[in-house]
Amino acid sequence: MVRAVDPEFDPEQDERELSLRPRSLAEFQGQAKLKENLGLFIRAARERGEALDHLFLMGPPGLGKTTLALVVANELGVDFKPTSAPALDKPKDLAGVLTTLRERSVLFIDEIHRLKPAIEEMLYIAMEDFELDWIIGQGPAARTVRVPVPPFTLVGATTKAGTVSAPLSSRFGISLRFGYYEAEELEAIVRRSASILGVEVEAEAARRLAASSRGTPRIANRILRRMRDFAQVEGQGRVTARIVESGLKRLEIDELGLERLDREILRAIIQKYSGGPVGAETLAITVGEGVDSLEDYYEPYLIQAGLVARTSRGRVATAAAYRHLNLEPPSEDGRFLF
Repeated sequence: MVRAVDPEFDPEQDERELSLRPRSLAEFQGQAKLKENLGLFIRAARERGEALDHLFLMGPPGLGKTTLALVVANELGVDFKPTSAPALDKPKDLAGVLTTLRERSVLFIDEIHRLKPAIEEMLYIAMEDFELDWIIGQGPAARTVRVPVPPFTLVGATTKAGTVSAPLSSRFGISLRFGYYEAEELEAIVRRSASILGVEVEAEAARRLAASSRGTPRIANRILRRMRDFAQVEGQGRVTARIVESGLKRLEIDELGLERLDREILRAIIQKYSGGPVGAETLAITVGEGVDSLEDYYEPYLIQAGLVARTSRGRVATAAAYRHLNLEPPSEDGRFLF
């Protein structure tokens, strides 16, 4: 079993949440092609007794990037050291992390696109040469020494791959991009999580949950836990299709998995900006949400679902968005604009 060597990642702190995380590639559902290639790379590194090449994980939040990093460490049988870019405020913070690593450890940095330039530059040398550049002294007497660090695997995760600098992204030997999950994959995740949580879920209920989870395992697990609450208090502890339908209405989640704010975003584009185009900052102010949250969480799924289109001038609601809200789409010469 892998050792999580960061005190903030103590499994005993939130056993319920961590128990739902897969611990091996065999347990990890979905992302079949990604898993196939990664499994081969892990096996080769393990057989050579070497650290796995640095791994770059890209994709929307909630798709399993952190979980896969932990799985990689488990499969390699090495320590797992998680942190995030905002937590690395000064070069000494990164130095403190790197100098405590064991050989072949997996260092996971979430939100790696938010690394500060000085820390990023220090990381370059550590990734390539497994050394740290450290300045001793001040003024004319200052000198730079190189401190060795053990060979390690850096796993960097980001929801904004386009904002990661080219020098940093080019230093990753393995780059993997996560996609949204298919309904069948989410059904399997719901069934597995239900088994771990000790709750029975009807087949139709599992299908309905999967369809309302925005293609995202994290959301599927979150909704499942709420359905368990409804079933416990208002049913016989069994998650049925009736419980799910009632629960989703209470949570204001519709048949496409859209939440209340998703629908507010669509209505804002359609009713306040005549269907668009409208800029992200203006739209975020209109619905009372942060721009980062809009772009990272809400917008990707709305685009994936074909409800919003991004143009050079801004966001535009598609004909599907109008139909979803039971509104008449605009047309030109009898044809839908989108």
